[in-house]
Amino acid sequence: MNELQQALQPVLAMRSDLAGILGLSLLVSGVAVIVAMLLGVPAGITLGLRRFPGRQLLVTLVNTGMGLPPVVVGLVVFLLLARSGPFGALELLYTPWAMIVAQVIIATPLVIGITLAAVQGLDPRVHLQILSLGASGPQHYWKIVREARLSLVAALAAGFGSIISEVGAVMMVGGNIRGQTRVMTTAIVLETRQGNFALAVALGVLLLVLAALFNWLFTWVQQRSRA
Repeated sequence: MNELQQALQPVLAMRSDLAGILGLSLLVSGVAVIVAMLLGVPAGITLGLRRFPGRQLLVTLVNTGMGLPPVVVGLVVFLLLARSGPFGALELLYTPWAMIVAQVIIATPLVIGITLAAVQGLDPRVHLQILSLGASGPQHYWKIVREARLSLVAALAAGFGSIISEVGAVMMVGGNIRGQTRVMTTAIVLETRQGNFALAVALGVLLLVLAALFNWLFTWVQQRSRA
C-alpha cells in the first residue's frame, strides 16, 4: 500500500492541473477524430466505389498520408497559422483549435485508407443488390456503412490512437501552455525535460491506461456489432 501511495504521489501533487490536462486531451482528440471520421468515411467510400481519372493518384496520396510524420504536419499547420501565414489573421496558433487541425490532418488519411480497404473488401454482389433495389446515392452510402461497420470501428480506433498519443505536431502548434494547450503527451515531455522522471512515468502510465480503456470500448462496440 505504501509503495502504491509513493508511486501515485507525483500525480496527486499535480491533481489541480491533471483534470484540465486530461479533459483537454480528450476534447482535442475527440473532436479531431469525429471530424476525421466525418471527412474520411465518405471519402473512403467514394474512392472504393467510384472510378474516375486521377483516382490512382488520390489512393497513393492517401496511402502516403497514412505514414505522414506528425512533426511535418505540425510544421505545415504552423506555417499556415503563423502571423505571416495565409490564415494568420484567424489567430489560431497556440490554441486548442490549432491542435485539432493538426490532429485531423494526421487521422483523416488513416480513416480514409481503412474505409477504402473495407469497401473494396466487400462482396461485389452487395453493391449489385443495393443498386438493384433502387437505392439512391445517400442510401447506397448508408448501406455500405452498415455492411462495413466493423472496419469503420477499427478506423475510429486507429484514428483516435494515432492522435491521443501524438506529441510532435501538438507541441509545435499548441505551445504546451499551462492551462490552455497542455495535454498528456506534452506534459510528459515537459516533466522529462525538467528531470521529474517519476511524474513523467506516472503520466505515461495514466496515458496508457486511458488508451487501453478507449480501445476496450471500441473493441466492445465492434464485437457487439458483429454479434
